[in-house]
Amino acid sequence: MNIDTVVDKEYLGLSFRALADAPVSALRGLSAKDAKALAQAFNVHTVRELAALDFVKWAAAITTLADLEQAAPAEQAKETLLDDGLEMTFPASDPVSVDAGVTRIEVAPEKVDAHDDHQHAGKMEQDVAHPA
Repeated sequence: MNIDTVVDKEYLGLSFRALADAPVSALRGLSAKDAKALAQAFNVHTVRELAALDFVKWAAAITTLADLEQAAPAEQAKETLLDDGLEMTFPASDPVSVDAGVTRIEVAPEKVDAHDDHQHAGKMEQDVAHPA
């Protein structure tokens, strides 16, 4: 990343140490009016103080973790049921039928009957939440 794309023109070429101690208005997109609002709301005057602000740290941590978060077991179970239901309805691995009269495969290989499957969704969620 080229640091010159995130600082105003008058701060180009400064060291990181100098940029950290520069006013927040040194950041491209933060005006003097924005800097004044930050100073009034959070007593933040420099780029370093902005970076050290707990709210900024919390927001950065939450968004980083949100991007890495895995689905809860109940959500995974529902997704699996949905995927299996779709596969039973539209088997992707089945070859194209030669006989035009065959329009649907009633029971997909190695799958439970779709009619009964939805009846066990609650049990599957319960088993995922409370494994034996």
